[in-house]
Amino acid sequence: MISQFELIGDNKVGVLPKQVNQLEMCREIAAQKDMQENDSSFMLVDLDKIIERFNLWKRELPMIEPFYAVKCNTDVVLIRVLASLGCGFDCASREEIDIVMETGVSADRLIYANPCKTRSFIVHALERDVRMMTFDNAEELIKIGKLHPNAEMILRIAVSDPTATCPLNLKFGADPVLAAPQLLKLAHEEGVNVVGISFHVGSGCNDATAYRTALSHAKNLCEIGEGYGFKMDIIDMGGGFPGAEHAHNPFEKIAETIRDALDEFFPETDKRLIAEPGRFFAAGPFSLVANIIHATEVPASKITKDPKDSAEHGYMYYINDGVYGSFNCILFDHAHPIGGPLFDVDRNEKYMSTIWGPTCDSLDLVEDKKLMVKMEIGEWMYYPDMGAYTLAAATTFNGFAKPVPMYVMSEEMWANIKDSNHI
Repeated sequence: MISQFELIGDNKVGVLPKQVNQLEMCREIAAQKDMQENDSSFMLVDLDKIIERFNLWKRELPMIEPFYAVKCNTDVVLIRVLASLGCGFDCASREEIDIVMETGVSADRLIYANPCKTRSFIVHALERDVRMMTFDNAEELIKIGKLHPNAEMILRIAVSDPTATCPLNLKFGADPVLAAPQLLKLAHEEGVNVVGISFHVGSGCNDATAYRTALSHAKNLCEIGEGYGFKMDIIDMGGGFPGAEHAHNPFEKIAETIRDALDEFFPETDKRLIAEPGRFFAAGPFSLVANIIHATEVPASKITKDPKDSAEHGYMYYINDGVYGSFNCILFDHAHPIGGPLFDVDRNEKYMSTIWGPTCDSLDLVEDKKLMVKMEIGEWMYYPDMGAYTLAAATTFNGFAKPVPMYVMSEEMWANIKDSNHI
């Protein structure tokens, strides 16, 4: 097991000779917990994976500065590591601004990217000298003009991939043809400084061409803004970047589309290009391990709802994390986590199964109609890629604790980041 520990902020991090295999590390931890008769769930956090994702970003989109979307996962160790790598941060509230700045990140590395902000939060941004912020309507423009005279406003336009996991233009974004030019005119009349254009194609983008459409509109609106005397220096390409291997729309494909669109609409530009990846960084480093606290045999028809299956065996399992905890992503992020036995089992036959969370609510369903080998009470389930929109919204409803994060990294990574003032 781990013999060297270091601190990142106030959090203990295990340091190993080389990067861990997440599955094998989870098995080691679970085996040790079994010896201690400890069946609490846990989240293994492989910090080396953050650097892998950062290097992938820099390889595919070196011209674009990543501003991590804090709402995706507010884990402070994740934030400190990203800060040490030079990331900026996309914050949407007073608390998110404070979480990031308390790690030593300067205000110029933050964008307050919420188009409809609480007035006291705007004043707080002024007090902390956070200047970059988005807007998409006249009322917000006027509100900020009164409360934050130093604001550097970025106009958010509505361009979205309708097939995205979470389309966002239903709630935010000005029409790029009809409304956005009028908002630039109003900003000029009100004396509010506009410095760029932003968009968000939707969280979990499936159609990369949405970025090309958005950049086309951004070019046109920059020209309009410059006509009013604004220095349109920033293009914010929002989020939508996948957080794990995505067979249909891999990150490399999205990056290629963005590079081609930038070459077409902003060739050799001196504008500051930024984006707001969230799940891209947060998903992969986190692996969840939950314990089977109960198992019961039922007719398979109870699971399939097909009377023809009544003679078949089925099993319902109850684990100590659920939709009120880490699996809230099922409700809020339209996710479909797929888990399996943590340890190899010498059982081959598979049965129709249901995985329930631990609470007394029948909404607390993790996986349904799942073919899986027969499991026993006390065995463990493993769920990879569980860092995006999981812990950030988890609760302790019904008195069930959130999984305990366990951080690990390689000696090489620790040597690279240990002297950062964010660590």
